[in-house]
Amino acid sequence: QVQLVESGGGLVQPGGSLRLSCVASGGMIRFYTMNWYRQAPGNERELVASITNGAGTTYADAVKGRFTISRDNDKNTVYLQMNSLKPEDTAIYYCNAVMVVALDNVHWGQGTQVTVSS
Repeated sequence: QVQLVESGGGLVQPGGSLRLSCVASGGMIRFYTMNWYRQAPGNERELVASITNGAGTTYADAVKGRFTISRDNDKNTVYLQMNSLKPEDTAIYYCNAVMVVALDNVHWGQGTQVTVSS
């Protein structure tokens, strides 16, 4: 059973940066598409960024040009570099893994809080 543990969240001022990490255990992320989602209070969970096992990336329009997703398969870790943060980026950020050959094989982390405020 794959377990995902996020870290790196916190309080940051508008315009600041954070880097989130998601470390996987119990499985190898090279077999998974890795995603970052976020959920703000009162909102539905939304997809922020994805990276395939071939390292192709996609981003939500709201974060394009500011966020960068990357993966290190040797470290079994996926990252989300967040720059030029805005108050509307405030949310709980969740790591998600979807097995490439079995789309019903899905795993979630517990989330890490990101708060952007002055």
